[in-house]
Amino acid sequence: MIIITGGAGFIGSAMLLELNRKGEENIIIVDDLGSTTTAKWRNLSGLNFTDFIPKDLFPDLLDRNALKGISAIIHMGANSATTETDADHLLTNNFGYSKKIAAFSAAHDVRLLYASSAATYGDGQSGYNDEIEGLNVLRPLNMYGYSKHLFDLWALKNHILDKAVGLKFFNVYGPNEYHKGDMSSVVYKAFHQILEKGSLNLFKSHRPDYSDGEQLRDFIYVKDCTGIMAWMLENPSVAGIFNVGTGTARSFKDLATATFSALGRDPAISYIPMPETLRDKYQYYTCADMTKLRAAGFTDDFTSIEAGIKEYVQHYLSDSNPYLDIVRAPYNA
Repeated sequence: MIIITGGAGFIGSAMLLELNRKGEENIIIVDDLGSTTTAKWRNLSGLNFTDFIPKDLFPDLLDRNALKGISAIIHMGANSATTETDADHLLTNNFGYSKKIAAFSAAHDVRLLYASSAATYGDGQSGYNDEIEGLNVLRPLNMYGYSKHLFDLWALKNHILDKAVGLKFFNVYGPNEYHKGDMSSVVYKAFHQILEKGSLNLFKSHRPDYSDGEQLRDFIYVKDCTGIMAWMLENPSVAGIFNVGTGTARSFKDLATATFSALGRDPAISYIPMPETLRDKYQYYTCADMTKLRAAGFTDDFTSIEAGIKEYVQHYLSDSNPYLDIVRAPYNA
């Protein structure tokens, strides 16, 4: 039996589909579905799993060892808002909750994959290398990144990473993210802004070494993320912290151009000043170092932003249904 925390969320529900495609249905989903206004429950529609456990009840079940036959826990559940200001909430939800799951996994020899974040790298001055030896030098720029970094350090100190895998997700986009609001991907926001206004606003650069729109990110399609995660489950000897990106940095202008192209439109891009509150925390460049994952044996190619955005826009976002059901479209267009 496999447990997915955050299983109704963006990456969690995509991973549920990945497992279903491989014939795995003995899966328990742990999540908080919230109100009907977010409609996050729709991410589970059409997918196969054996049970659903509310997030708040899960820790007690672990304490009592009430769940038998668990082979793996895929821990995607977290507050992923980089703008969250309630530090105590993030420490409880992202750090304390994760410690309980990790301790159970270690005590019962259960394979653990958990979501870390590229936000742990901070401004990138220390690079984007996922080797364990570099953890202590990282300085996240926000409390969300710090909560993830704190757990990475705890997992290392307590030898959790001897058998578990921490996944540092970079800029993920793709179907089933509609419920994320302000935390949804730039692709999702760009699509809706283009439809509404016919044009797209991007932030101006406030650094002389970057032109407007040439700020760079490592954008990764969610289906590439789940491919990595499935490979990790199939290779239980692989452990440690790994970047989940493509190893290629692309500009926001590239992303915008690909979105217009997927819609069959000519680019119409305007550049607006970045808010003062963001300027001292803004990353102008992120790019995952994928050397470690490749050395571990992962050989799959990654989807280009042109191909990923085309599939996302044409097979999901352009559908008349306002909710993105990841099982409706072909897995690869």
